[in-house]
Amino acid sequence: MGNCSGTPKKSTAEIIPSELISKGGGGAAAQTQKKSTDESASISFPSSELMINKTSPVVKLYGPPNSTATFYIRFAILYKPVTLQYTPSEIVESPVLYCGNDVVSGSAEEIFRYLDGKFPEPALLVRRDLNQQVSSFGWFDKTTPLVVWVVNLQHRSMMWHLERMVRWAEDLAARGGRTKGDATMGSPRMEMNKFGRNYGQLMEVMLEHARMEERLVFPILDKADRGLSKAANEEHARDLPIMNGIKEDIKSIGVLDLGSPVYQEALFNLANRFKTLKKNCQQHFEEEERELLPYMEAADLGKVQQGKILEQCLEAMCETHTHQFRFFLEGLLPQDAIHYLDMIIKSSDNNHVSLMLHMIVE
Repeated sequence: MGNCSGTPKKSTAEIIPSELISKGGGGAAAQTQKKSTDESASISFPSSELMINKTSPVVKLYGPPNSTATFYIRFAILYKPVTLQYTPSEIVESPVLYCGNDVVSGSAEEIFRYLDGKFPEPALLVRRDLNQQVSSFGWFDKTTPLVVWVVNLQHRSMMWHLERMVRWAEDLAARGGRTKGDATMGSPRMEMNKFGRNYGQLMEVMLEHARMEERLVFPILDKADRGLSKAANEEHARDLPIMNGIKEDIKSIGVLDLGSPVYQEALFNLANRFKTLKKNCQQHFEEEERELLPYMEAADLGKVQQGKILEQCLEAMCETHTHQFRFFLEGLLPQDAIHYLDMIIKSSDNNHVSLMLHMIVE
C-alpha cells in the first residue's frame, strides 16, 4: 500500500473516483472497472487543501453564507484545481465568482459551465450534444424518470466502494499482518479498525438502498405488473447473510494474533467474501438497470409524481443523506455527484440541502 522511496503512493483506501477520471460511459459496473484501472490523476475530495498546489489559480467567491446556491458552488469548486477564497456576503443576492479579470454571476449551472470552460478537467456537467442522448450511460437519457437516475447513481457509488474494499482486503491478505501498509493507516490493528469502519459505512448505505427499493421503487413496478420485481427482492435476501458474515469476520480478525497462520487465513477468507459480494452486487445492479428499471418509463409517472417519489426515496435513506453523505459522494465522479445533488436540490427542502452541503464544505 505504501512505499519507502520515490513519490509517495496513496493507499488503496485513499484512492477515490475524483482521482480516477474516466472518459466514456457504461453502467455502474463498467464505470467502476474504468476507474480502478486509472490512478494517474491527482485530485482529492473533499478537502481543497489536498487537491491544490502553491501555483493553483485563485478564484474568489462572494455569496450569502446560508444560501443553498453558495454551498453548492463551494462544493463543486472542491473538484477543480484551484484555490478558493470564499467571503460570506449578504450584499449580493446570489453568488458571484471572480477569476482573474472575469466576473461570473447567475445560476449555479452557469457558474459550473464557466468553470468547466476555464478548467476542463474534471468536468462538473455532463457534456451535451444535441444529436446524442444527455448521457452515454446505456439507455439513460433526459426522459429517464428521476428515481431511475437516483438508483443508477447509487449503484455507481456502491460499486466503487465495493471495488475499493475488495482491493483493500486483497492488500491486507497479501501482507497477512506481517508488514505495515501506508504510514497514514497506522499500525496493522489501526488499519483493520479503519477497514471495519469503512465497511460499516458501506453496509449502512447498501442496506438503506435495498430498503428504499423494496418500499418505494419495486411496488411501483409490481403495481403495473405483479411479480415483476420478485427476482430483485430475492437477490436482496441472498446477499444479506454475506454482508453480515463479513461484518462478523472483521470483528473476529480484530482479536486474532497478528501474523499468525489463523490471522492470515482469516484475511484470505475475508477477501474472498468481498469478491463474492462484489460479484453478486455487480450482477444484481446490471440486471436491475437492464431488465427492471427501464419499465419505470412505462409506469407513466408525471413530473409531480416523480418529484414526490424522489423525495420519499431520499427520506427513506436518511443516514446516507446525512451522516454518510460525504462517504456516498466519494464514490461518484464529479459530474455524477453534481447530477445527484442537482436532483436533490430540485426535490428537497432548501434548508435540508444546505445542511447536507454544510457538513461537507465546512
